Amino acid sequence: MSFFNGLVQYFQRNWHSLMGAAIILVGSIVISLIIRAIVFWVLRRFTRTRGKLIGHSLVTHGQKPTWWIFPLLACLIVLPGLPLPHTAMTVLEHIAGIGLIAAMAWLVILCIEVIADILTNRYRIDVADNLTARRIQTQFQMLHRITVILVIFVATAICLMTFHSIQRFGDSILASAGVASLVVGLAMKGTLENLVAGIQIAFTQPFRIEDAVVIEGNWGWIEDIGTMYVTVRIWDLTRLVVPLSWFLENPFQNWTRTSAELLGHCYVYVDYSVPVEPLRQELKRILESTKLWMGKVCVLQVSDFMPNVMQLRALMDARNSGDAWDLRCYVREHLIDFIRKNYPGGLPRYRGELDMNAQEGGQKPEKQGLLSGPHQGKEGQEAAPLPGDPLRPAA
Repeated sequence: MSFFNGLVQYFQRNWHSLMGAAIILVGSIVISLIIRAIVFWVLRRFTRTRGKLIGHSLVTHGQKPTWWIFPLLACLIVLPGLPLPHTAMTVLEHIAGIGLIAAMAWLVILCIEVIADILTNRYRIDVADNLTARRIQTQFQMLHRITVILVIFVATAICLMTFHSIQRFGDSILASAGVASLVVGLAMKGTLENLVAGIQIAFTQPFRIEDAVVIEGNWGWIEDIGTMYVTVRIWDLTRLVVPLSWFLENPFQNWTRTSAELLGHCYVYVDYSVPVEPLRQELKRILESTKLWMGKVCVLQVSDFMPNVMQLRALMDARNSGDAWDLRCYVREHLIDFIRKNYPGGLPRYRGELDMNAQEGGQKPEKQGLLSGPHQGKEGQEAAPLPGDPLRPAA
């Protein structure tokens, strides 16, 4: 109660100086906001007329931090000349200093965001040959996020160190820094592993932004590389979230490690009676009819023999993984359609041999091949072939 009475008496004695200081502070804040509005009006006008990327980025990212930076700068400029007692002046300067530190940290982050916009605009990944762009963006994205974390950490530490009690606490922490670092390291083992893995990936780059990868049977593209995990966009538009440290400990496929170009292949199984050369010519005609084909590789080969069919492998090239998948499906559909129309008997079929010569001594006729089920006659009788059976023996 005595403190409240003393405060009231203080205001009664010094209300003239306090009122003048408040008017000066409010006036300086209003003037700083007017200056801010003028600066952004000029930037917007400059951006519209010149189309400069830097101006547009400053306008976009500088809206929020400048609401604090301009008034805080104005307060720090006018505070030394205000008619205030030493205690009040110290408190206000401390508050304004903490706010200015936070605003400066925000300004540094703003500069990083502007640099990110410039690099994103210069190194675009939405073009065909984007290997260099993906490499630079991957490195900068990781460095960007790590730098933002460091700026926030340093700004917070500086703000806390402005308090004398925190300084004394920091001295005691430094005295036991070895034990404290060991405890913190054990408690944050997973976090530190992912953070170090992120730095390693940023420089060694086993994968980049928009790389086509296969992770434990899941095929997709690297969508985002965070400080703790990687987001993979699966082909069905679901998302696979994988910790960064997993990539340093487990194998995975990267289809676009050195180039976005890929060789696609598809297999077709046909009867032995189908000629290969017409299919080879048809494959070239199919590839030339689509823009998905890159135009360098067009190969059709008999890649394997099986008891009833031969395996044909069609090999073609594409500009990226998405085009390669679509091209493989396109070739399969058109090759099957061509075989169905031109070689209706060329689809896979079973073959067998039926020995109709009865053995001496009344033995049952010997049956060879793959006939069974409906073709099997009763015991002691010949197997009656079905109408239109391709295995019907010649008369």
